Amino acid sequence: MENKEVSIEIKDLVKSFGDRVVLNGINLKVYKGETLVIMGGSGCGKSTLLRHMIGTHRPDSGSVIIKGKDITKLSESEFDKIRKIYGMVFQNAALYDSMTVKENIALALREHTKLAPDIIDIIIKMKLELVGLRGFENFMPSELSGGMRRRVGLARAISMDPEMVFYDEPTAGLDPIVAGVIDKLILDLSKKLHITSIVVTHDMKSVFSIADRVVMLYEGKIIAEGAMEDIKNSADPRVKQFITGSPDGPIQFFKSGEGYLEELTK
Repeated sequence: MENKEVSIEIKDLVKSFGDRVVLNGINLKVYKGETLVIMGGSGCGKSTLLRHMIGTHRPDSGSVIIKGKDITKLSESEFDKIRKIYGMVFQNAALYDSMTVKENIALALREHTKLAPDIIDIIIKMKLELVGLRGFENFMPSELSGGMRRRVGLARAISMDPEMVFYDEPTAGLDPIVAGVIDKLILDLSKKLHITSIVVTHDMKSVFSIADRVVMLYEGKIIAEGAMEDIKNSADPRVKQFITGSPDGPIQFFKSGEGYLEELTK
């Protein structure tokens, strides 16, 4: 992969919240056009890593380089130029309930372009066509199923023809069939639109379906990185346990003895 163009490079990234080190020296490259999946259990740091990539968190130390610029050192106005090259799909879709589907998708187009309203309408129809929702322009989010709201969120994320799209747990809370539809959309859009996709998930079925390359985080560090087959064949017992979903292994979720109930109810 080293001969491929690098879209994002993360160097020695460290982030703490209070006494807890959430990211502990992360080094990672994301290559143009790939679908990179960042996986790991709850609290491993994967969502925090994603937020550093999109610039909503600042690290204690280290750098996040996009388009040759360390975004951790950019002013808000400088970062606005970088922000235009990526889209974001949130876990709960994050649609504005008081706006129609059309108005939700049009937000970025109206704010960041000078396109005429009829051109924006055409773009919205095209993006909804890509996610299988053409004709739903005037629906309210409350009239849509969870899977349909995710697809609207995806249409909004690609409204500006981004180079990169970030996904935060895109299939969480969806039934297996709808989750499969979302996975297929991620794959299809990545290939058709030549998008670099960065997906944070703990859904192993999604990982197997969409990943070109996988990174696994554990306790704020990358413990595995490679193609899906490399991850499947990993000798690391932590990776094996996570893939199989076994409650027994080096990754312990609950304390034994008197600390068990306290941990269970957190």
